[in-house]
Amino acid sequence: MTLKATKYDDGTITYPGHPVGPEGGEPEEEIDLSEETATVITWTTSQATPPGVRQPNHLAIVELDVEDQPVRVLGQLTTDEIEIGDEVRPTYVEELREPGAGIREPESQDWDGYRFEPTR
Repeated sequence: MTLKATKYDDGTITYPGHPVGPEGGEPEEEIDLSEETATVITWTTSQATPPGVRQPNHLAIVELDVEDQPVRVLGQLTTDEIEIGDEVRPTYVEELREPGAGIREPESQDWDGYRFEPTR
C-alpha cells in the first residue's frame, strides 16, 4: 500500500491528487510518500466520530518536504502524545475504521491506509 501524492506537469505536487493541479497542470506521475517523514503543523482530537471510527480520534495536518516543496496531508495519529513541530512517519493500518459499525453496506467501508506516528 502506498501513500500517493500527484506531481503535475507544471511541477506542483498535491496530496491527494486531482484531475487538474492547483495551477492548471495535468497529472504527470505519482509519488509514494509512505517512506517519508513529516512535521506536525497542527493537530486536534475529535470526540464525536462517525460510526466505526475509534474514539477519541486524533487527527493532524502534517507537512512533508517533497522535491523541495511542502506537501500537506490530513491524517489520523497513533497517539495524543504529540506536539506541534514533532516529526512523524506514516505507518500502515489494515483498518482505519470498523467495517460493520452502523453501515448498511460494510464492504464499502473496508478502509486501510495510514496513520502518523512519532519518530521519537
